[in-house]
Amino acid sequence: NAPEHALRWHEAGSGAALATVIETWGSAPRRVGAQLAVSGGGEMEGSVSGGCVEGAVVVEALEALEDGKPRLLEYGVSDGDAFAVGLACGGTIRILVEPIGPDGMPAKLLRELVQARADRQPRAYEVRLDGTGRALVAEGHEDRFRADKSGIEEDGETFVAIHNPPLRLVLVGAVHIAQSLVPMARIAGFDPVVVDPREAFGSQQRFPDARVVNDWPDAALEEIGVDTRTAVVLLTHDPKLDDPALHIALRSRAFYIGALGSTRTHASRVQRLEKAGFGAADIARIAGPVGLDIGAAGPAEIAVSILAQMIQALRKP
Repeated sequence: NAPEHALRWHEAGSGAALATVIETWGSAPRRVGAQLAVSGGGEMEGSVSGGCVEGAVVVEALEALEDGKPRLLEYGVSDGDAFAVGLACGGTIRILVEPIGPDGMPAKLLRELVQARADRQPRAYEVRLDGTGRALVAEGHEDRFRADKSGIEEDGETFVAIHNPPLRLVLVGAVHIAQSLVPMARIAGFDPVVVDPREAFGSQQRFPDARVVNDWPDAALEEIGVDTRTAVVLLTHDPKLDDPALHIALRSRAFYIGALGSTRTHASRVQRLEKAGFGAADIARIAGPVGLDIGAAGPAEIAVSILAQMIQALRKP
């Protein structure tokens, strides 16, 4: 949420800067593209190093706000002076700090980026490292969008920051596993949505940190929209609820589809899907029984196994 915070601070008049990891070597603590927003009052949102060099980056960002100029930073470390420098992991990172303003990232571009993120539209932010040019584009970086991978272009002078829509988890079935999975998924960066027509199960009181939709799953998924940044997890093992949702999910580009149930339950599910006209390749997209086989017992451990499998599908497709 670094861009959203930066825009909020800028429009409130306190000023803001965005720091972005543009290159890493060794065991760097954050991925390329990780961002930290800094306000004129020194507030922070996000991270570029997991806490190792944030203090130094904030100082640089405040100086950038004073002179209005972007700057390139590099933090490296050897094992001997790791704790003195701050990057105890032993890696090296390069960070681009851009104040929001005429000589940094234009406020207009930041507003367009935040709106695109709200509309779940992917955008690539192209910036010349010497500060001579910036653009926000929707096309031309299909491979980077698909891999969710920011990076420096082959010219060595242009950085492309990929801003895919936020990750989203749609849970069908407001059961105990869902109550454990929602907060775990939110910590991992997913926006959770719980779908259950049974209002006694799907209530805001039981799921205070998620959007709750009390509708039949097929109608709910149609209304929510399922895209390449969406995981769909079915937890009711009731065909009346699961099957209509599965039909929508299998016709979508969801990156992960999981369904709770035993091996026998899943075999029956497969038979129903085959009768409904789904082919073997479609059905093979379903993780069923859901979750990694880690010997999970109880709702919380099952939730851990599901979240781990979701991340595996996202990062190692």
